[in-house]
Amino acid sequence: MVLAWQTDYIRIVLTADITVVILGNMDTRAAVSFAGARFIAAGPLADVALATQAAESAGLDRAPIIFDAITSEPIDLDLHGTADELLARVLALSRTTSELGAGESESHRGPGRPRLGVVGREITLLPRHWDWLATQPGGASAAIRRLVDQARVTHAGRDATRRAQEYSYRFMTAMLGDQAGFEEATRALFVADRERFTELTAPWPVPLRDHARRLADDALSPDALADA
Repeated sequence: MVLAWQTDYIRIVLTADITVVILGNMDTRAAVSFAGARFIAAGPLADVALATQAAESAGLDRAPIIFDAITSEPIDLDLHGTADELLARVLALSRTTSELGAGESESHRGPGRPRLGVVGREITLLPRHWDWLATQPGGASAAIRRLVDQARVTHAGRDATRRAQEYSYRFMTAMLGDQAGFEEATRALFVADRERFTELTAPWPVPLRDHARRLADDALSPDALADA
């Protein structure tokens, strides 16, 4: 057993094929990687990065791509060097992502009441909107918060459908755009025709097809069209 201790993680190599990573401040978002039609790994980003690095070292016929397993955004990681160097890059990526999020919040911070979880940001409305808000109990800010909470509940199904369409289409475009029936399958996705989507994607490479179907599941639910 080999134990590699770093400030933010511990990497334990049990055997040539089994590595355990105990994460501290590491980026733990779910990820998935493929090399062409070949599935490599799925799980926390650090684990997927290590598995992808190992697969590339063993030899791949296509360059591997790591995706965010939920949004299908590609994750750009340099896989060269040692495992510890790779984990350090994953850590740096997680810090950069956190800093970008914090910077965005800071740049939009207005008066607000941060200690109560209320953050001030600028919105632009027409005079009639401000006139209506001024008549609402609790003032404009409280009225807007109530409207947003109501919309989040009312349109939850529609929002889930839209996200599923976006995330699955993004993956399909990146990995399956050259497959037969791609355009027809895309149309089926956006009209929530599960039967047609399943039929058209049946000949596609199994690992890619199955992942695309998982991503599209909410967009193909019976209520998807009703929520649109």
